[in-house]
Amino acid sequence: MCKKIVTQLNCPAGTRLVEIGPGGGAITKYLIELPQIDYKAIEIDNEKVIYLQKTYPFLNGKIIEKDILKADMPFDSNFSVIGNFPYNISSPILFKVLDWEPYVDEVIGMFQKEVAQRVASKEGSKQYGILSVLIQAFFKVEYLFDVHENCFTPPPKVKSGVIRLTNTHNSYEINDKKKFISFVKTAFNHRRKTLRNGFKGTLAPEALTDEVFNKRAEQLSVSDFVSLYKQYMA
Repeated sequence: MCKKIVTQLNCPAGTRLVEIGPGGGAITKYLIELPQIDYKAIEIDNEKVIYLQKTYPFLNGKIIEKDILKADMPFDSNFSVIGNFPYNISSPILFKVLDWEPYVDEVIGMFQKEVAQRVASKEGSKQYGILSVLIQAFFKVEYLFDVHENCFTPPPKVKSGVIRLTNTHNSYEINDKKKFISFVKTAFNHRRKTLRNGFKGTLAPEALTDEVFNKRAEQLSVSDFVSLYKQYMA
């Protein structure tokens, strides 16, 4: 399974690659065998860092010992990201990827299955939400495959899923990412109510008479969100 995850990478010679949370090196041992890549890892656990450097001497000087959520960008030019991401901080890691988005070509990530499905889900589904819209606004999302709990020792109580994010180079031409993120979060503030409830106090009352505000956030596609944002916020 670890090999299968690694083989999902589009990794031509010269690729800069950062692994987030290598832990005990389950996929690291396959990543460092990839030819002609510039590899780095970000790992917060000092014991794991010592173990990795002792087990794989190649990693000396290539591990950034830091919390991923506080880490600076690992490269000063485009790079790809891979990781069996810690499930307890999956969403914050994805927001970190959004911060780095102008430089991130591709992400191959294993998440708790419901998070992976949420990122890949389309409008109209119960799983569709803030992460779905924001990630899909900047990346093409592919749900690649499930990872059965028996692939782990000990087996967790949750299933896992692997997804690929491919940068679409801001194809929607969103001019202010932070403002767009705030706009989408506001839309989902009252998930079970109409958009009118979410944007009351944010948009002018006359704007809220538009028929689209009779819908709920989960009914809008990514392109609908972008159109609304450009109409009222950009």
